[in-house]
Amino acid sequence: MPDTANLKIVQRIATELGVQTRQVAAAVGLLDEGATVPFIARYRKEVTGNLDDTQLRNLEERLIYLRELESRRAAILSSIAEQGKLDDALRAAIDAADSKQTLEDLYLPYKPKRRTRAQIAREAGLEPLAEQLLGDPRRDPATEALAYVSADKGVADVKAALDGARDILSERFGETAELLARLRADLWQRGIVTAKVVAGREGDEDEKFRDYYDYAEGIATLPSHRALALFRARNLGTVVVKLGLGEALDQQSPHPCEQTIAQQFGIAAQGRPGDKWLADVCRWSWRVKVQPYLENELLGRLRDTAEGDAIIVFARNLKDLLLAAPAGPKAVLGLDPGIRTGVKVAAVDRTGKLLATDTIYPHEPRRDWDGSIARLARIAQATGAELISIGNGTASRETDKLAADLMQRHPELKLTKIVVSEAGASIYSASEFAAKEFPELDVSLRGAVSIARRLQDPLAELVKIDPKAIGVGQYQHDVNQRELARSLDAVVEDCVNAVGVDVNTASAALLARVSGLNGVLARNIVDYRDANGPFPSRAALRKVPRLGDKTFEQAAGFLRINAGKNPLDGCAVHPEAYPVVERMLAKIGRTAGELLGNRDLLASISPREFVDERFGLPTVRDILAELEKPGRDPRPEFKTAAFREGVEKVSDLEAGMILEGVVTNVAAFGAFIDIGVHQDGLVHVSAMSTRFVRDPHEVVKAGDVVQVKVMEVDLKRQRVALTMRLDDEIGAAGGGAGGHAGGTGRDRGRAGGAERSGSRAPSRQSAPVAADNAMAAAFAKLRRK
Repeated sequence: MPDTANLKIVQRIATELGVQTRQVAAAVGLLDEGATVPFIARYRKEVTGNLDDTQLRNLEERLIYLRELESRRAAILSSIAEQGKLDDALRAAIDAADSKQTLEDLYLPYKPKRRTRAQIAREAGLEPLAEQLLGDPRRDPATEALAYVSADKGVADVKAALDGARDILSERFGETAELLARLRADLWQRGIVTAKVVAGREGDEDEKFRDYYDYAEGIATLPSHRALALFRARNLGTVVVKLGLGEALDQQSPHPCEQTIAQQFGIAAQGRPGDKWLADVCRWSWRVKVQPYLENELLGRLRDTAEGDAIIVFARNLKDLLLAAPAGPKAVLGLDPGIRTGVKVAAVDRTGKLLATDTIYPHEPRRDWDGSIARLARIAQATGAELISIGNGTASRETDKLAADLMQRHPELKLTKIVVSEAGASIYSASEFAAKEFPELDVSLRGAVSIARRLQDPLAELVKIDPKAIGVGQYQHDVNQRELARSLDAVVEDCVNAVGVDVNTASAALLARVSGLNGVLARNIVDYRDANGPFPSRAALRKVPRLGDKTFEQAAGFLRINAGKNPLDGCAVHPEAYPVVERMLAKIGRTAGELLGNRDLLASISPREFVDERFGLPTVRDILAELEKPGRDPRPEFKTAAFREGVEKVSDLEAGMILEGVVTNVAAFGAFIDIGVHQDGLVHVSAMSTRFVRDPHEVVKAGDVVQVKVMEVDLKRQRVALTMRLDDEIGAAGGGAGGHAGGTGRDRGRAGGAERSGSRAPSRQSAPVAADNAMAAAFAKLRRK
């Protein structure tokens, strides 16, 4: 890409981010050299002027878009130039275009296309007629058209001549960039999206889209979750979705957009012979040419915006889940609940190494309760288990009871039980990674291993699963999968590098997410470790095949060597900065072991004394902060919810109950809460606080333990409405507004139905938007499966 184009991109990003051009230019240079965002944010603060990881992620996204824009601009200029139609004015307009849509509008008249009716009319010599009638409405169309009737040219009569002239003008009107921009802006600001049920489809899939059978809402204010529900309903053939201005579509009165077209080309009703014909051309242009084009484009824009919002929600929830509090290095007994197929058992040691597996049958049909407890006790005793990790899927509460009974009968084992999300466990079980890790182990037992390990360290275990399979998003299968994958991969990368990785215990899946590494290098590290034993130092990583200097630079700061030769290898100080620490040690006359964690000693060191040409004040301060809390984990302290005894299924719930639960998913319209009844309840955004809440993420995040009140229970549809305002009265307006989405770990978040906001949407019939959430019915369906 030419330097001028790169400079233009850098300047634009700097303006958008509100930072200096040199900062953006430096970051772009580092990204182009292969540096990762975590590495740049943490170890190149002086180079970028202290840009943080959020700014760098935004910069990276805009860089991709703007480079694609410049590439498209060059292709369009080349295409028009080859046609011999590129004049100075058009070049200037294309050079000034600041979005892909504006570029495409300008290119529209020159874009190679199949032979159109307008082209056929031009070939028949009708363009002069079109010019005459547009230029002078005093001319009578029928009279002027007589001169163009020619059987030889395929113009059979006056009507055919006028139709051809109309086609020529309609194409011109529909390809005028300025007009399209005006109409687009007006429709986006004032447009109304409407939906009507397709005849005969009213009862489809338990009527989960019934809220959209007769629906209307402004396109500019349509929330992402409702937009995605509309598009899903349309894709399933349940409703027809249209975009308009709320007009009655009286065929006799001009549409507002027809009037805009007329104004653009100086067409007005002044009683002249050509006025009516020109007005008809404007109507034809709108209804046949422009309206379908803009409707398709703006609904596509709505979809893209909604998908973008959904991806942001998914990414935010994934980050919260990955950074959930770890229980730490404790031996765990993992239980993957089941009824007829039995409860799968896996015991792992403090490092996650598999020690034992079993399958017990405490539930129907065998009901071997006592035998199951006896076997669990033997395994726990033999493996030194301290914790019991119970998956939250089918039979979770029954299995939770089993664990409680085990703890009561065998207090000497000193066990603690915790229910964890089993989202993605089945995906891991059948994955290639699990097959390599446990080639001889039955697929059903691998899930229990995953459930045990994710209690020890959720991040280390969840990185083995495709982020999309974890199921903490809304309409995740409907959105752009490439953009979703890119966003989620960035989240995983940021989380892994924020926590750091013990290179002597980490799996290849976890190592592959470290800055600068990939699947091949991660596998090489594990193979080298298996062949040669634990790495004694970071420097020893250079012996790994294909791990060169550039990779070492990117990765070393995020890799930990605990209890190695050099104490600094166990913290986030980058090896390139070890000389700075050595100067500090020389000045105070202490060793690295004495300095690490010694707050008083570190307080005596002045950061400015150790600033040099390579390491500025921000980096030196980061070094001192890391030395104060070496290898600090940014994740919160581990805690879990205590589910109420006797409340195990939806039918056990009663309005007014106050329960403790865990936030499993946060959507644009509220939060899903696991309260231990196999169906997550929903706290609508309007019931999350006594203050106005615009975004549910302002109040909760995935993994939070919260108290909720049951406001409404719908046994037929297995839905539970909750509120976090514990003083809300049952049946009060707004309390617990919104329905409920069922679904448990493995399926949660994979599908959606019709969302209800608890508010009224603009509609010609003033029909209220009912109070069901966007994902409820589909979750319930998945649950039944």
